[in-house]
Amino acid sequence: MTLDLNVRFKEVFGNKADYQFFAPGRINLIGEHTDYNGGYVFPCAITLGTYALIRLRQDNVIRAYSENFSSDSIKTISLDNLNHQESENWTNYIKGVVYYLQEQGYRLPHGFDVLFYGNIPNGAGLSSSASFELLVGTAIKHIFNFHIDMLELVKLGKRVENEFIGVNSGIMDQFAVGMSQENHAIMLDCNTLQYELVPVDLGEYTIVIMNTNKRRELADSKYNERFSETRQALAEIQEHLPIQTLADLTMEQFEKVKHVLSTDTLVKRARHAVSENQRVIEAVAYLKENNLVAFGELMKQSHLSTELDYEVTGKELDTLVHTAWEQDGVLGARMTGAGFGGCAIALVHCDNVEDFKTKVGKIYTDTIGYAPDFYIAQTSNGAGFLE
Repeated sequence: MTLDLNVRFKEVFGNKADYQFFAPGRINLIGEHTDYNGGYVFPCAITLGTYALIRLRQDNVIRAYSENFSSDSIKTISLDNLNHQESENWTNYIKGVVYYLQEQGYRLPHGFDVLFYGNIPNGAGLSSSASFELLVGTAIKHIFNFHIDMLELVKLGKRVENEFIGVNSGIMDQFAVGMSQENHAIMLDCNTLQYELVPVDLGEYTIVIMNTNKRRELADSKYNERFSETRQALAEIQEHLPIQTLADLTMEQFEKVKHVLSTDTLVKRARHAVSENQRVIEAVAYLKENNLVAFGELMKQSHLSTELDYEVTGKELDTLVHTAWEQDGVLGARMTGAGFGGCAIALVHCDNVEDFKTKVGKIYTDTIGYAPDFYIAQTSNGAGFLE
């Protein structure tokens, strides 16, 4: 693959690349829509991700080409004009990273030619945008020898997503893409950014990613609506309890205070945020004990909460997950990512994987009208330079 991309770079730009970089995608094992509610999440990086090949230029122009959007041809970005433009689509992420780096004093002395290739399905909920943001940031840090640590790049990537692109997401995606280590998942407190690398040893089981193949556009989805609803629920509870985030509540405390919420919808949204945060804490403990059966049951409870209380799943994800639960060798399954399409994950015995894909694929295709895709998730290190 690397050789092909080198050849492609020379075809597109006329010279060979000087540098190569990779940033992974991520799955979230459990802890959905808790990150912007101040709670815990439990993601890991995966070997699907985004590659960048770069050659330095002598002027103040970035020329960018993506194999994933090859119909766009080469895009040209001036370092003197980094304004967001709706029509620019994926190049806005490059602009955003460069803009905020320069705002923080990391001035680019000149531009570069860059070729991107991603094997994360776009819109699948595996963090293709965070992968892209951290890839650009890591590459610029390396080629210009900027002394900025990965955590600062993680925060910068989140800022690009929130302020430049306009999606009210939390920090989980960028954190997982930047800070992950192979064979580990990250228990991250999104409120304090305290984290723990937890070894992932699934023994005879493996994680199967199930892609609904229904594209999910975060900025155009109900994601921002859920963000607003939980902010409203928090504000109403804060009139009665001195909490900073919904994740500060235990389920026992929530049950005592939920009557102050003004609508049933707010009760459901807040209940998911609180209960999902508790499930992360329990799930990490079970994984450390190698109790995969209990871990799988929490995956199921997590999906039901996103389906019934948070209402972010939909027919496609529910069909995949409910069908997965019925298959031999499956300990648990749930949606992963923001929902509204995208992907789900299942914890499947290695001996049952092929049969699982066949049976789930057939039922999904018969029900939805088109086929899902399946990937086996291997854990990965975070974004970095490729030798």
